Formats: sequence, C-alpha cells, structure tokens
Amino acid sequence: DPSPFTARGVWQGIKATAKVALGADSLEGLTIAVQGLGKVGYDLCRLLHESGAKLIVANRSNKEIAQRAADEFGAIVVPTEQIIAQECDIFSPNAMGAILNPTTIPQLRCKAVAGGANNQILDDASGLALKARGIFYAPDFVINGGGVINAAAEVDGPYNKDAVLEKVDNIYNSIEHILSESKKTGEPEGVIATRYAESIIYK
Repeated sequence: DPSPFTARGVWQGIKATAKVALGADSLEGLTIAVQGLGKVGYDLCRLLHESGAKLIVANRSNKEIAQRAADEFGAIVVPTEQIIAQECDIFSPNAMGAILNPTTIPQLRCKAVAGGANNQILDDASGLALKARGIFYAPDFVINGGGVINAAAEVDGPYNKDAVLEKVDNIYNSIEHILSESKKTGEPEGVIATRYAESIIYK
C-alpha cells in the first residue's frame, strides 16, 4: 500500500510550504483545510494533527470518515462544496484533479496550496491566475511522489524501508527549493518544477 508514503511526502511538502509561504518553522497552530479523506488524505490528517495543526475537512463520498476525523483529530467538518472557500493558512486538495480553475481560484482564502491530488491545476492560465493572487503552490507531481518512490524501491533491488523514508522526506527539500525559487523570480512553481524534473531526466 503506497498511501502512507504518499501521505508522508505530502506532510513534508506542507511543512516546507509553511516555511516558505508563511515563515513558519512548524505547523503548530496553523489551519489547514483538507479536501478528500481517502487513504492518503486521512493519514495526512493524522500527521498534521500530530504536528499541532488545526484541521478543516470535507469528504464527498463518505460522511462517516469525516466525522471520524472530527472525533480523532478535532477537525471541523464542512460540506465539500464549501471547503475551497474556507479561511485557512494552507488548502490541501487530496481528491479530484483540476480543482484549481477559473471558478475556484477566486474563492481561495489561503496563502498556499499543497496536497496529494493529481493534476490539481486545470491549465497554464490557472497556474498564472494562482500566482497573480500571491498564493504559493506546491507542484502536485513533486509533493505526492512518496508512493512512487516506494514503488520504485520495491522493484529495484533489495527493499530498504529506511532508505525509502529518507528519499520521501527529501520531498521537503525539493518543495522548499521550488517555492523559494518562485518567490525570488516570480515564475510559477509548476514551470520551475517541470524544468527541475527535466534537468534530472536529461542527466
């Protein structure tokens, strides 16, 4: 099951996002709105709660798991259609793709977006619109790479969980680098992340 590794990587990426976007050395006292409470989203909520974050959650398909998050983590539960407009420090999409689009971006009331969902930004124009609002974005294919890192380790020689966790935890450094570069240059984070990935592939 790759989901615990994915959740851990997203958690590391959220910590890096908080550092760059908010100047926060920890998640203690920060409010994070989590959309989607599947295996990754729920495990992420546990890690965020253990880090001292305050949680707002929504889950479309299973209302019981949202209530469980309220009971276990003290999360505030809101309807799915309202989660993106919640006032928070970081919005964390962990469900559907294309959640960041011309309709939703004006509703955001956060300083950053960092979550495990795939293909969060609808198109390049939406990425630019997010940047124009001054909202930081942790590129999805970087922050949610923990599961893939683990899967690669399973097929590439003897499996070493400690080595996998070290690589997953390095997602923190990757996200910090990308967001810091974006903050310095004004380039969208997705553009920087793609260039970063391509440079590794070409090597």
